[in-house]
This record gives sequence, C-alpha cells and structure tokens, in this order.
Amino acid sequence: MPDLDNDHGWLLTLDGTPQSYVDLADPTYLEFEYTRRIAHLLDTLAPEGQPLEALHLGGGALSVPRYLAATRPGSRQRVVEIDGPLTELIAEQLPWPEGIEVGVGDARAALAEAAPGSVDVLVADVFHGSRTPAHLTSVEFLRLAAAALRPGGCYAANIADGPPLAFAKAQAATLRAVFPEVCLAAEPSVLRGRRYGNVLLIGSDRPLPVEQLSRRLAADPFPARLCDPDELAALVRGVAPVLDASAEDSPPPPAGAFSLG
Repeated sequence: MPDLDNDHGWLLTLDGTPQSYVDLADPTYLEFEYTRRIAHLLDTLAPEGQPLEALHLGGGALSVPRYLAATRPGSRQRVVEIDGPLTELIAEQLPWPEGIEVGVGDARAALAEAAPGSVDVLVADVFHGSRTPAHLTSVEFLRLAAAALRPGGCYAANIADGPPLAFAKAQAATLRAVFPEVCLAAEPSVLRGRRYGNVLLIGSDRPLPVEQLSRRLAADPFPARLCDPDELAALVRGVAPVLDASAEDSPPPPAGAFSLG
C-alpha cells in the first residue's frame, strides 16, 4: 500500500500484519522501531561506511538490506525469503539496489548450505504469519548460524513475545548455549512483561559493542533498553535452551497487536 503522507513510501502487509516499510527515495528511513534497532546494531559493528558481508533470513520488502546497502556501500548481501510470489512482487514494484542477491527457499535449509565462516553478520527476521517457526528457534539451528559467521561476526534475531516472556527467555538461553557473548534489546514495557512486542537477540563470539548500542537504542524515538550479558544471565537463570525435539513456534500475538487502525 502507498503511504499517503510520503510519495516514495510503501507499506507491505501480509495477512493483515504490517511486515515492512520502504522509502524508495531514502532507504535509511526506517518506519518500524524493530528495524531501527537492527540498524543501530549494524551501525556499531564496524567503522562507518565499511562494507559488510551479510546473510538475511527472511526478506519481506528488504528494509534492512536496503539500509545496509545505503550506509555501507559495497556490502555484499544475500537474502533468503520463502515466499516466491512475494519476492516477485517486490522485485516488480519495489526493486532493490545492486549488491543484494535474493533467493527463494527455507531459511534453515539455506543456512545449512552456507559456506563456513562466510559472513560478517547474519540477521534472522522470519515469521510465518506473525509467529517465528519452530525449526528456527533451536540450538541446532543456531549452531548452523554460528558456523556461517566469520570470527567476530554477529548474529541478530528479531522475535516477538508477551507476558511472561517465556519464549524470549528460552530463546536467550538458547543463544547463550551457542554464543559466548549475548545481549537482548526491547522496549522497557516489553522487558517488564507489561505488553507484547519485538525483542532483538544478539550473539557473537567476541565482546559486543554494548555501550555504543545502548546509547543509540536509548536515543531512538521509541527507546529500547539493552540487557547486557550479565543482566541477561540473571534474566534467564534456570531456563533451559531449546532443542529441535522440543522446539515450538513463538506464541501468537494478542488480538489487535498489529492493527492498522
């Protein structure tokens, strides 16, 4: 749908759920706060303007890949999107810039085929409807992600959860079972278990840019709070990592959570 307040803006919805927003004239403009949190992370991973090699699991309208292409020219990016007709629609209506390769397929299957140590950053933003598929929530899946990253590379996953944050805590515990350094970002009201919302999980084999990222998240128009590795350890104490055998889809959102008004 075109944005009536922006001649170059487009909103993608899937089954009534807002999925992506793209400004064709300014790819650095990110409407949804969860995409800005991913962008804040990307901004802190390397010196300004330095190209990155990125793998994106889940594409939608490619808001984040477009941002990375604009802010880090020369970056090589691969996107895996399971919805072939959607990819064709985006290619026709909202064409993406050079340097972004988009393929159709299952995220985990594509990850299993990725060359070891081939990417600097791996972003997982995969939803079936409004839920994260079970096969993308396990230790086994994250081991595939870790194997695809170069030393010092970073994994980031956008998920959604609500009170009592059982799914988000289990996912954080799962990341901690695979990555030595893990942190989590979300709106304070979501972290306090007051409402349903997006949660950004971040993992790496090297210390993360916690201070820089915390400042950027706090300065956002919709501020988020970063739980550093020590805080996260306390948050998930006693929570078991998720294995393939016990993995489940993320919980459905409450009615009206993604209403377009």
